[in-house]
Amino acid sequence: MLSRLMSGSVRNLEREYLCTVRLLDDTEYTCTIQRDAKGQYLFDLICHHLNLLEKDYFGIRYVDPDKQRHWLEFTKSISKQMKSQPPFTMCLRVKFYPPDPAALKEEITRYLIFLQIKRDLYHGRLLCKTSDAAMLAAYILQAEIGNYDPGKHPEGYSSKFQFFPKHSEKLERRIAEIHKTELIGQTPETAELKFLQKAQMLETYGVDPHPCKDVSGNPAFLAFTPFGFVVLQGNKRVHFLKWHEVTKLKFEGKTFHIYANQKEDKKIILTFFAPTPEACKHLWKCGVENQAFYKLEKSSQVRMVSSSNLFFKGSRFRYSGRVAKEVMEQSAKIKREPPEIHRAGLVPSRSCPSITHGPRLSSVPRTRRRAVHISIMEGLESLRDSAHSTPVRSVSHSDSFIPRSRSQAMDSGDGTAVISDETYSPSDSVLPTPVAEHSQELAVSRQINGAPCSIEEEKESEAGTPTVGDVTELGVDSRVAGAVQSAQLSETEQVNKFVLSVLRLLLVTIGLLFVLLLLLIILTESDLDIAFLRDIRQTPEFEQFHYEYFCPLRRWFACKLRWVGGLLINK
Repeated sequence: MLSRLMSGSVRNLEREYLCTVRLLDDTEYTCTIQRDAKGQYLFDLICHHLNLLEKDYFGIRYVDPDKQRHWLEFTKSISKQMKSQPPFTMCLRVKFYPPDPAALKEEITRYLIFLQIKRDLYHGRLLCKTSDAAMLAAYILQAEIGNYDPGKHPEGYSSKFQFFPKHSEKLERRIAEIHKTELIGQTPETAELKFLQKAQMLETYGVDPHPCKDVSGNPAFLAFTPFGFVVLQGNKRVHFLKWHEVTKLKFEGKTFHIYANQKEDKKIILTFFAPTPEACKHLWKCGVENQAFYKLEKSSQVRMVSSSNLFFKGSRFRYSGRVAKEVMEQSAKIKREPPEIHRAGLVPSRSCPSITHGPRLSSVPRTRRRAVHISIMEGLESLRDSAHSTPVRSVSHSDSFIPRSRSQAMDSGDGTAVISDETYSPSDSVLPTPVAEHSQELAVSRQINGAPCSIEEEKESEAGTPTVGDVTELGVDSRVAGAVQSAQLSETEQVNKFVLSVLRLLLVTIGLLFVLLLLLIILTESDLDIAFLRDIRQTPEFEQFHYEYFCPLRRWFACKLRWVGGLLINK
């Protein structure tokens, strides 16, 4: 009896696995899930734990052993999507940024969006002028440490907190000045709401860039926003396509294509190259999902999309979920008492608070929860999210979802935005940070294509690219060498494309010949009494081919086979 119980418990353990999800406040949610559980089950557990109803904006992100990040598909089994062995580690992140975060119905949703945008600000995804950066940081201080108190906040207290990848003492003083004088009396809810309204007006709101290269081999970042598809290069936006202009997204290996129709029936095709085929597929899936979420009127309009061509099977993918308009309509119907939110204060040298909700429901099956705060000594590197440095700031366009005030503000722009109130020099720093004073140190641009690898440490896979300052130091020779290297890379890509096309043509030809051979064998050897085959067999040409060519060839093959068989038997 004891052995049966033990064997039964072992089998139950084999059918279950542990899954840990890092939330937006860096606490951990750990649960035990059946091996055949789908992604939707885990996502519902997390939303139940957070008491979150407006959940369509969020998703679960994970990274595979090759450091490639993915969004968990809710309609598929979790164990089949994960390439690593359990226990599994994932992160809850904002997948679709609300076009107007202030219009969200519930405060808990706005607070989670606030945490995500604060992460974007820290990791350099959200670019802004120095004046905007100071106001955003002051809102964070007011929301998380309350009103300025001389007894609790000594001189230089704002320098203990890290809001951006890099900022100056002048900016720190400006943050403290705003916090002391302009935000007195604001509640955390009010400060967070004003923070969201301010962030929403920035041109890089909702940008999650993917590193790529254009057809000339120049680095670029592709991003999908609530308002359309953007291409970022250097500190400029080189392309912007509204969602209604994008007609098709396609990928093939490491090559990503965007088909679009612009004004006056102008059709364009943009081509970019991702670092790996897996990164390109992830880019394609993100584009398909964002386009469906922001562009379509109803989820019933979502269709299966494919990247396949005529002869080769490609990836097939269908977005499963509600679209933005449906989410807004559903949110308006929510009627319940607002869930309680307990906000934790800022931790020095970090811009990542913890979140503790009200009484947790005990009806969730097979879960165990624990909130673990990262210690200060782990430093800022433990906070680094799966982000891409995007040294760009430019004017965005509006669409049906964008508020009118923001549309008017952007229409008045001239298309060239600055990153600081003073003259911005890319050679000073290529980090996308609000810089008010020229810095002499050179920072290396990071091209991120990974995601958090573990709950304890969210590492980034970094690919160093030379900064403009480095190029200046190297001089003319290095620029010439870079141009030659870029040309060689372009020639190599062209040769690879040509070889690939020749191989495909060869494979197609061999396939057609194989089909013709099968048809010939059926015609000559089978006894199928079909009118189509009977008519072909009775033609003079086929009879001549059969007796003069096919029959001698068959006898030759039979003779060779008997000879080989005799040799094998004699041995």
